Formats: sequence, C-alpha cells, structure tokens
Amino acid sequence: MGTGDFKISTFMYLLGAFVFVFVICQSAFFITKAWRQGKKIGISSKDMRNTVSSSILFTVAPAIAIVATVLTLANSLGIVLPWIRLSIIGNISYEVTAAESALNALGVAGGISQEVTDKTQFAAIMWVTSIGSCFPLILMPLILKKIQKKIGTVAKANAKWADLMAAAAFIGLISAFIARSIIGAGKEDIIGDGAGIVSVATLLFSIITMLILERLAEKFKLKWLEPFTMPLSMILAMGVAIILVQILPADIAILEWRG
Repeated sequence: MGTGDFKISTFMYLLGAFVFVFVICQSAFFITKAWRQGKKIGISSKDMRNTVSSSILFTVAPAIAIVATVLTLANSLGIVLPWIRLSIIGNISYEVTAAESALNALGVAGGISQEVTDKTQFAAIMWVTSIGSCFPLILMPLILKKIQKKIGTVAKANAKWADLMAAAAFIGLISAFIARSIIGAGKEDIIGDGAGIVSVATLLFSIITMLILERLAEKFKLKWLEPFTMPLSMILAMGVAIILVQILPADIAILEWRG
C-alpha cells in the first residue's frame, strides 16, 4: 500500500477517529448512567467495581479476536475500514462473507485475498458490510422477545432437543470454515486462494492448540484462561501460517489441490 492509497488517507483516519471517540463517549455515558442507577437502587460501590473489573477481564479475549480480524482484513481493505467496522459491530465470519459477496456481485475474482484498489469496489464493501450489520440492530428489538419466548417454550418441553439445535447451528457454521480450509476451491491464477498445505496445517495447529489450552484450563483450574482459548489459538495459528510460508520451499508453500 502506497502513501497515496485512498484506504489509508487522512479522511479515512479522521473518520475512524470520529467513530472511535463516539464509541468511547457512548460507553462512558452508559457506564455513568448505570453507576448512578446502581447507587440509586442500593448496590454497593464495591460490588459495582467488581462487576466492572470482571467485565473488563472478559472483554480482553473477544478483543484479541477482533484485532486478529482487523489484521486479516487489513491486507485487502486497509487498516482503517476494518478498524471502523469492528469498533462498532461485526466479526470475521460476517465481515469476510459480506465483503466477498460484494466483490462477487461486481464480478471480481479472488475475493478479499487480493488487495482492493478500486474505489467502487471499496465503497461497495463498505456499504454492504455496514447496511447488513444494521438489520440485527433493527430486528432484534422487534422480534427478540418473541424468539426468546418460543425458545423458552421448546426448552421447557424438551431441553435436550433445544441444546441439540443450538449445537447443530454452531457446528454447521464452523464446518463451513473447516471445509473451506480442506477442500475450498480457489482461482487458478490467484496464489493462496484455494485449500492447500498451509491452510490445512493452520487448521490442524489451531485445533490442537485450542484442545491443549482447554485441557490446561480444566486440569489446573485456570478459569481466567477459558475465554482466551479460542483467540489465542487463532493468533498462534496465524503465526504458524506465516512461519510455514517463510520456511517451506516455495512450491510446497503455495501448493493447492483445489487451485
């Protein structure tokens, strides 16, 4: 990315700074309101401080995953747009899917594995990801209560079936990404777009790492480690992928059986 890249222009940084300040001010406003309300209903300052401390601790792990997502998208979209998007709402599964859908609609091959240099494509990605993430914010207040009521009815009638449905939905989502790493088809003229040695090695390392971390947390009763198992496994796996690309022979590092 050159210094004249529109994705990292002064305007984009100013826009990012505005969003960042707005989010911080909004958070400070609601924390202040909540603290005053807590005092009003008789909650002690000690209990509220403990709640704040616990909340800060449990936001560290998701924050690591968010940083990993920003870094993943930065090569294609620059650092500022992912920073703006993920400062508000979003995750890697949604951002990547929405961005690639926008590029596919424009007939662009390769998805976000390639740097976006066209302003029209960049604007399309920005609008698709932003508008798409607005719908949950609109729909949830309207239908969440009804959904929760239905789920509660099902759970009361058959708790095992409700747990099975939730597990199936989560497994289905994860399976889509696993399949992409193992047998995902890429474009012949784009290196790194299809499944290959590096994608499978990264997948296996992340799985093994997460199992080890979960085992350590369980065996040594490290409660603080539990929320960090997934983001740590993601970051370590990304590091392994970078190392493999650097140390493996070029013909092996770029080997793709579906390219």
